[in-house]
Amino acid sequence: MDAELPPWAIRLRAERRSRLWSQKEMARRLVEAADDETRKCLPVRETIIRRIKAYEAGHNQPRDPYRLLYTRVFEISEAELFDMPQAPSRPALDDVLAKLPDSGALTSRLPRTGRRIGMSTIADLSAAVHRLRLADDVLAGGDLLQPAFRELDATTRLYREATYTENTGRALLSRIGEFAQITGWIASDAGHHEQAAKIYRLGIRAAQEAGDCTLQSNLLGSLAYQITNVGDPNEGVTLAHAAVDAAGPHAPAQARALAWDRVAWAHVQVGEADAAMRALSEASAALEDHSDEDEPAYLYWVNAHELQIMEARAYTELRRPLRAVPLLTDVLHRYDATHARELALYLSWLAVALADANEPEEAARTAWRMFDLSKDLASDRTTRRHRVVLDRLAPYRDVPQVREVIERCR
Repeated sequence: MDAELPPWAIRLRAERRSRLWSQKEMARRLVEAADDETRKCLPVRETIIRRIKAYEAGHNQPRDPYRLLYTRVFEISEAELFDMPQAPSRPALDDVLAKLPDSGALTSRLPRTGRRIGMSTIADLSAAVHRLRLADDVLAGGDLLQPAFRELDATTRLYREATYTENTGRALLSRIGEFAQITGWIASDAGHHEQAAKIYRLGIRAAQEAGDCTLQSNLLGSLAYQITNVGDPNEGVTLAHAAVDAAGPHAPAQARALAWDRVAWAHVQVGEADAAMRALSEASAALEDHSDEDEPAYLYWVNAHELQIMEARAYTELRRPLRAVPLLTDVLHRYDATHARELALYLSWLAVALADANEPEEAARTAWRMFDLSKDLASDRTTRRHRVVLDRLAPYRDVPQVREVIERCR
């Protein structure tokens, strides 16, 4: 059985056992090896023990700070302890950001002649951007495009023209970043991909200037997701890893989970199954750290069910329907029916997985439900999924249920 484990997993277990330490004792020593700042960010002991078990089972390789803590506890160099083929080197975060075209839309106009604003205005903007996010849960991109553009433009003009303190200015930049993220998402759903990319880049710049690493990660991940789906997936991989780097190991748990989720999806699209599975493990491990910390409002939707959906979608794209179908069926059984677009999208992956599992009748029934849900949605994403589902059903056109769906939906 050990022969199936990666060398680093065997080494971690062997080093622990040679010292006659239990996994509980190993967790205690890892905590003791952390400096004060790192120790504050470590999860509860039970979570660390679960991670140790996962590491020794070879599910995912430790990353910092655990990687560093292991080297301290065992007094073995990182190169020796984790001796394995190096992953392809990836551009540093600064290099990735430097290559993103600059929108230039945040240039201030001097002298400023607008009204003076304070934190009450920031609170109003926070409420407005969250209303837009909640509207996106139940409406498609084409229905929200103009209101979103108006909100983003108004907030950007406020930054250029109003007067405010330095602290208010940073908060205003973060609100611009948040409006850019949801507006870019809406524009992408409406099929305006070039415009969405430009808006995302505006948001990335605003988050940079605000010093908001978590928001910067969210925007980079959103851009990575779009490029993975409608551009070059290899570029999507690079941007998704940049989102992980931007978040860093001490970002809120939901932020790290979402960043790793984007990495997983990008690797799926370039056919790198092992890398995708490792990223999904990282996402799950990150979410286990979630407690009652103050997460940004824009991460309200990141939870275990969403990670399960991403895992199922990954298995579907990798043509592993026996894993995908149970996961999707379980989630969709309790999914909020008011979120019609997302429900339709997830049904599309279930239809594809059922077709791959040689269940054409059930695939046709699922596809018809997906088409019926999304027929009036102004969403480019659902339109693209229509084509994917119909193409995947095509080999079964001799099955009456499938033929009816194809004829009625073409």
